[in-house]
Formats: sequence, C-alpha cells, structure tokens
Amino acid sequence: MSEYKLLVVDVDGTIVDGNGAISFQDEKALTDATTAGITVSLSTGRIIKACEKIIDRLSLDGHHIFCDGALVSDPSMNEEIYCQPIEAELVRQAVDFARANGIYLELYNETGFFAERQNWSDKVHYDFFGVAPTITDFNGIWQQERIIKAEMVVRELEERQKSELFKKEFEGKLRFSIARSPAFPKIDFINIVNPDVSKGEALRCLVTFLGLSMKEVIAIGDGLNDISLLETAGLAVAMGNAFPEVKRVADYITLNVEQSGVAAVVSEFLG
Repeated sequence: MSEYKLLVVDVDGTIVDGNGAISFQDEKALTDATTAGITVSLSTGRIIKACEKIIDRLSLDGHHIFCDGALVSDPSMNEEIYCQPIEAELVRQAVDFARANGIYLELYNETGFFAERQNWSDKVHYDFFGVAPTITDFNGIWQQERIIKAEMVVRELEERQKSELFKKEFEGKLRFSIARSPAFPKIDFINIVNPDVSKGEALRCLVTFLGLSMKEVIAIGDGLNDISLLETAGLAVAMGNAFPEVKRVADYITLNVEQSGVAAVVSEFLG
C-alpha cells in the first residue's frame, strides 16, 4: 500500500493542456488513484465554477484549493473549511487606484467575478474557463460582496506597465502571483489575494482537516503560484513544462502536460 494518502494537483499546465483538454492517461490515472483510496484534490487559481466540469469529469469528491489558496471548499457539499478574503478597505483602495489609472480589474467571490466594463479577456474567460463577468458598478462592492481574490489579465505592454504600477502601490498589502495557461502562453493571469494567502497555507489547512501528515502528501504543479504548495508537501513534483523556479524546489520532475506527466507520477509513486 502506498505511503501517500493525498495527491494535490494544479490544473492549468498540469492536468489541462494547451487545448484545454485532459489526456485519457491522466484521467485514468487519477480515477485509478481515487479507486485505490487516494484522495485527489485540485489546487488552482481558478474559482469553483471554472473547475466544475473538471471535478465532475474526474469524479473528485471532497475538498479542493481554489482562488490561489484563498479558499478550501467541497463544492458538492457546499462546505468551506478555509477562506481568507481580501479586507474590504483594501478592495476599496484597489478599486480607486484601478479607476484612477485606467487599470482593468476583476473582483471574485466564491461563485463568479465582477468587472466594471467589458474587456478582450472576456472571451478567454468564457471560451476556456466557462465563466463570464457580471458587469457592475464597483461603488460599495466591498461592502456587498466577500471578495476572495482580484485579478489583472495582462497581454499588451501597456497592460503590463499598468499592472506593475498596481503591484508597486500595494506591495506588502496584497500578494501577487502569475498564473499561465499553456493555451495562452502570452497572457499573464495575475492573481491578487490577501497577503497571508498561499497554496501552501491552504494545503496545511486541508491536511489538518483530513487528519493526515504532510509526509503523506504528493503535490504536482508547474506555475510560480505552485512554489509554496511544493515547498509544503511531503513529495514535491514539478511538471516538465514548469517554470525553472518551480523545478528548483521539486524533489522530482515528471513529463510535460502533453505527455501526461501526472499519469507518470501516479505510476511511479502510487502504482
């Protein structure tokens, strides 16, 4: 019997490839792992709604890490075990700064996201992630909604410059991490969360809730926002397509997402 009881996998670039697909090999491997009694949890910058099809397809009951670590929840039971939203006053300050500097800002609660205007990224969100923004005036939204994360979507030079301006303004007050999808290699999805939030901290919460020890955990990821996750897990695995910084903290490097790297990990350590 495997010494590992929990397998935590990132989504984009780890099980979801550049075409938005999950390979048959990865799907079978994760199904086999759950059948063998291994708990499989997603760990992603996505919100719950953007993961629903994946959770259903892989028949993943239980808790998952969403919003870059700001939320740990079991969507099937509507059960939260951890949530660390952005403070309302900081949401207000972020909205004011974004407006003053012409920055497109998205605000997320547990079920969806809000924007003050339409943007080119709307099509990306809808076609690839299956979510669309609710267009609304941000006045007072920090009092009406629990904002779990914010996001800037960056593609052009001007957008990149404005995002750097935003990051400089809120350095130390908010935490920023870049997530990328193989389907959109030129787009940075900049997650903005409470400074105490990380995938690693969320994993600690999940492991405690499940009554496990960290040495019983395998974590797999590819992005910079996965570094804290890998640094926390008992066995840290980087995808072959991972950032160099991610590979440096890994105990093991698997194949690329297009080569079903997750299936290779299941075979190597959970077979």
